[in-house]
This record gives sequence, C-alpha cells and structure tokens, in this order.
Amino acid sequence: MPKTKPFDEYLNEYEEWFVQNSAVYSSELKAIKFISRVPENAVEIGVGSGLFAEPLGIKTGIEPSEAMREKAKERGIHVVDGVAENLPWKDNSIDYALMVTTICFVDDVKKSLSEVYRVLQNRGSFIIGFVDKNSPVGQFYQKNKEESLFYKDATFHSTEELYKYLKEAGFSIKETQQTVFGMLNEVVDIQEPREGYGEGSFVVINAVK
Repeated sequence: MPKTKPFDEYLNEYEEWFVQNSAVYSSELKAIKFISRVPENAVEIGVGSGLFAEPLGIKTGIEPSEAMREKAKERGIHVVDGVAENLPWKDNSIDYALMVTTICFVDDVKKSLSEVYRVLQNRGSFIIGFVDKNSPVGQFYQKNKEESLFYKDATFHSTEELYKYLKEAGFSIKETQQTVFGMLNEVVDIQEPREGYGEGSFVVINAVK
C-alpha cells in the first residue's frame, strides 16, 4: 500500500486533528517561525494540505498525495506532484526549504537530504521539523503504530540520527529548538520553544548549506 493512501482517504480526519490539537499545532508553528525567518524564495517538501506553508507564507510545495495537493491549492499554494528523493527544482535555486513531519515517511532519507542540499543556494536554510522517536510522543506513536491512520508506515528518527544524516549530506547544524512538552492531550496552551532537544517531542533543526 502506498504511503500516500491514508492521506488521500482521510483528508478530513487529518485536518480535524489540527483543530482538535490546536495548541500543539500553534506551538509547532511558533518553533518553526522562531528558528528562522521565511524568505520569499521558499518551498515546503511534503507540503501536505498546506497547514504549515500557508501561515508561514510559503507559496510553493511538493506533495505526492493527490487529495493533499488539491487542499493545498485551495489554500493558494502552487504544489506539484513529487517526492523528496527527486525534487523538481534546479541546483542552487532555493533560499529556504521546509520539511515538517515528512522525514518519517520518505523512502530514502539520505537521498532526500542530498536532494535538498542540491537545490539550496549556498548559505540556504533547511528547516526540518519532526517528532523525535525518543520523546514521549514519539514513543507513544511507535507503540501504537498499528492503530494509527497516518503513522502506520512511518519510520521515526532521533535528533542525533538526523544530525548525522544532515552532516553526511554536507549541512552544518546552526540551531535546534524543541516544543510540545508533555503528551498531546496535556498541551492546552501555546508553548514557548526552548533551545536544544531531549525534553520536547517536536524538534526543529535549522541546517545550513
């Protein structure tokens, strides 16, 4: 079964999750905004339905799920069909690339990161947000994968693992922020991000080419 199938079939449930967990969603957005300014020439890889791209002002994205692409287009985003392992942009052509809870779904992490490195301009920023597999939420998701609509086929990574992959791809780690302190149902207010990792379940890395 393709990894896009749940996202094609359960778009409404996907959107509803962000409504039900609005403080989590807003905390994640806040951490992404905190770690780096979003320039004009920005893209999101695995843009989904545009729930991050739209409030961040990102106008361009790539997404393999047809239902998600159509919803992102409704939000005013120019989105093309494709995957992280084969990005449609030219070498050294992008200032800023965002990837949010997408790295756990790619088929080839190293190929995906090398593609991001290829399309970014020198000193360009790659912002990667993800659920750390060693965090409380990460451990919960892994333990309950079979019952999850969306994470059944996910492969979670630790922050240390992603540091290693990013450095192997040629990136320098500029900054790391974390948020989502506590289990999802315990996050009732928008949280301030904190530097580093190891406490928050959602980690944002700013890696620079």
